[in-house]
Amino acid sequence: MNPRPGFARHFRQSPLTDPWEPLWSMRDGDAFILALEVAVAHTNSRGLAHGGLIAALADNAMGLACVLARPELGGVVTANLSIDLIGAANQGDWLAFRARPLRLGRSLCFADCAVSAGERQVARASAVFAVPAGSTLASPPQPA
Repeated sequence: MNPRPGFARHFRQSPLTDPWEPLWSMRDGDAFILALEVAVAHTNSRGLAHGGLIAALADNAMGLACVLARPELGGVVTANLSIDLIGAANQGDWLAFRARPLRLGRSLCFADCAVSAGERQVARASAVFAVPAGSTLASPPQPA
């Protein structure tokens, strides 16, 4: 599978996202975009992208958007996640998670995310992330 223009293989893997590879990512100004092509393994019994997949990747994208905006944070932990599933993505759709950091504090970070399949909006999400005191989490590598 070839990524869309501007995307490269996602620079950060985790045990949660490993089964959903390949994941793609890019930066666009202050936004961080995570994306994948919806495959059978991403779908529910109706053949649509599973809401749990959408929630998990929106959470992932928003957390990374915060850390990329403030690498000295080292890492963040989800404190609150809100998601509205307002559309559907089908197998073969390019599902993109456009996350933006909204407010970056010393102890809390706020972000939002628009999820789209082509021109269709699939979901919108917002999150609050806690910055662990004395975090020893490693900063993620900066994407090319």
